[in-house]
Amino acid sequence: MRPTIIRTAILTTAICFFMATGAAAELTRDTIKTSDGVLTVHPINHATFVMTWGEHVVYVDPVGGSELFSEFEPPDLILITHIHGDHTSTETMRGVSTDTTRIVGPPTVAEKLGEGVPGELAIVANGETFEVGGIRVEAVPAYNLTEERQGFHPQGRDNGYVVTIGGKRIYIAGDTEDIPEMRALENIDAAFVCMNLPYTMTVERAADAVLEFAPRIVYPYHYRGKGGMSDIDRFSEIVASNPDIEVRLLSWY
Repeated sequence: MRPTIIRTAILTTAICFFMATGAAAELTRDTIKTSDGVLTVHPINHATFVMTWGEHVVYVDPVGGSELFSEFEPPDLILITHIHGDHTSTETMRGVSTDTTRIVGPPTVAEKLGEGVPGELAIVANGETFEVGGIRVEAVPAYNLTEERQGFHPQGRDNGYVVTIGGKRIYIAGDTEDIPEMRALENIDAAFVCMNLPYTMTVERAADAVLEFAPRIVYPYHYRGKGGMSDIDRFSEIVASNPDIEVRLLSWY
């Protein structure tokens, strides 16, 4: 299925900035070798990060204000998973997007952003794909399974993404539990997997899903919730039962 394209207004852009925080043992950036150069991952905060690949710059769920991105070039692609405030910010989008930026998000994101955000918005629902500049984006489901959590992320509303860059398949979970569609993923080279309560899933369920779909690299992210930080050491310990999966800890907080 082809996505719906919406052209939005042109606005002057502020360029982006990356500020590293967190423990010394965590990475302030990481690299993945592709068939066409190196893909670099820059964690920003919580669910927000930047990927750079050659001349391409991809922002994922940019929030927190444009000043957080001032050391980066303007994005040619922005991926937004859903409408919650830790994933969608109209103010931040107005500061980082340009008239040449392609923005990908589900229908509810288009409604939340409204007018005044520069760029070209592609409305992409679960199962649809979008391609730009040699980067392929597939929207995959992201939703809650547990009855008391279903109001946070109902099935069919939000997106996760599988992004293919230089032959590498990168899974971005968004906000979700360990749904069957996640467990059925194949040939994932790197995965960003959430684990915070009450909104997504436990560390144990996240680790169990990772062991099933077996990405080559997994980045825990989105692991702060109402109860504080999730136990990513415990996550790493469980995933270590499969030595072919490498857990890489980035500096998110």
